[in-house]
Amino acid sequence: MITDEQLDAYRVNGDKLRVVRDGLESNDVKGIVVAWNSEQVMIRRQNRKVVKLDRSYSYQVFSEPRVSPVE
Repeated sequence: MITDEQLDAYRVNGDKLRVVRDGLESNDVKGIVVAWNSEQVMIRRQNRKVVKLDRSYSYQVFSEPRVSPVE
């Protein structure tokens, strides 16, 4: 699970993240961190829609290569 300190650093820096939910790259959510609580993270996607995602997903910086959680 991602920590509050990591989420705050991503929010302050405005880093674009990739949220890897499963083995398919097409199911990834890309965007910036807006807010979070103990169970969920809110990500603003490029089309300005906000989605709530579980904190147990893999959060990766978009500029780095994708690491699949299945492998």
